[in-house]
Amino acid sequence: MTDRYVHPIDLVTDTALELAKGNYRARAEWGSPGMQVGLISAVNALARNLQDMESMRETESERLETLIGHMGSGLIMIGRSSEIAMANSFFLDQFGLKEGDLVGRSYKAVQLPSALVGLIDAVQTEEKPRTEQMDVEQGGGIVTMAVYAAPVISSHGGWLGIVVVMHDITELIRLERVRKDFVANVSHELRTPVTSIKGFSETLLDGAVHDPKTAVQFLEIIHRESGRLEALIEDLLDLSRIEKEGFRLELTDVNVHGVLQQAVRIVSGRMKERGMQLFLHCPENLEVKADENRLVQIFVNLVVNAVAYSKPDTDIRITAEASGGMARISVEDHGIGIPEQELSRLFERFYRVDRARSRDSGGTGLGLAIVKHLVDLHGGTIGVESRLGEGSVFTVRIPLVRPME
Repeated sequence: MTDRYVHPIDLVTDTALELAKGNYRARAEWGSPGMQVGLISAVNALARNLQDMESMRETESERLETLIGHMGSGLIMIGRSSEIAMANSFFLDQFGLKEGDLVGRSYKAVQLPSALVGLIDAVQTEEKPRTEQMDVEQGGGIVTMAVYAAPVISSHGGWLGIVVVMHDITELIRLERVRKDFVANVSHELRTPVTSIKGFSETLLDGAVHDPKTAVQFLEIIHRESGRLEALIEDLLDLSRIEKEGFRLELTDVNVHGVLQQAVRIVSGRMKERGMQLFLHCPENLEVKADENRLVQIFVNLVVNAVAYSKPDTDIRITAEASGGMARISVEDHGIGIPEQELSRLFERFYRVDRARSRDSGGTGLGLAIVKHLVDLHGGTIGVESRLGEGSVFTVRIPLVRPME
């Protein structure tokens, strides 16, 4: 009787106590054949189910921790007593903190930005979600964060705390600023020739057309301004094509010496008008993997710039050589130079060192932006060195077809 009724209960009781402690691996052992098999089987089945549930919970917990830890946004949880319950690695990195400095402490007692503390205070008071954009100091610079804070309320209406999500939108803000600047610059650049064309044509219609000398002078201006307008539109379309997703270069083995000679021939008329000379030093067997037409476009733009910003009767030097698996081609002028603080902006759209001089030369302000995009598409780099009042050197590096011996 003891083996059949009492001993099984003792086994089940011991197993139940182990399960209550969280040991879901515990099992009731089998005894003599006459024991209460059903009771022991039921308890062991319960233990197996609890073990499976615990395994699933641990798996889900690991997944959640991995997701929170590697998400591209900062996440922080504030408990019901204003203590910080959790902060992911992105949030900690943003503010240079360690988890031990935050977890368990009041959000007001740690070194969080005052704007963030104010946002958490507002959500705690109003018990409503809020979204703000704030600038945060990071690594000696300023980053812009989009911050969303919301109260966490249980299904029964109980206050559980606050969740705060921070997303770095610095690059988006920069791109938006670039877009606005681009629209403003395009409008300004288009307005100038359009205003001239409209003004002089109206003057002709008002009677100036009957004065042959004045009419010819005005028509020449209209022709020049329409040419500038055409060049601007062509450059805008070209830049749009280059930046469009899916744009591909037609790469072939291209002789650098031949490309540079083509560029020089295209610009030779402008150089002759200003009494300038060009000296070309390039190995005849130097070859790169490139789109020949686009490569000519790169160096035409660079030489045109050199001519536009150089003094008359000076010279321009183009030097090419193989260096570290790349063709290194430099265009050197003796022009007005570029202030050091403005070198970083040189390849921006519509940026000009000397706006009046650039317009007089027929420049659109897009040449160097196009050059930069084309060089990048070739897998190369472009850099510039300059001294104010002495001149500039633009250096382009394009991958060689094969290393030169």
